Amino acid sequence: MAITERIKSFIVQSKRVWHVLRKPTGEEFKTVSKVSAIGILILGALGFLIADGIRLINGFFV
Repeated sequence: MAITERIKSFIVQSKRVWHVLRKPTGEEFKTVSKVSAIGILILGALGFLIADGIRLINGFFV
């Protein structure tokens, strides 16, 4: 597939997506924000626990 065909295909797909897009309602935005915040908090807590566990294990062997 030539580069020009790939570019044309990308443009056609982008236009298709653009026509389907719509602005989210306030409720949808709040829901997505809450779920994202909860996910970030869970990943942060998990990272903290793993790092703390590694420090604890390293403390036993030092």
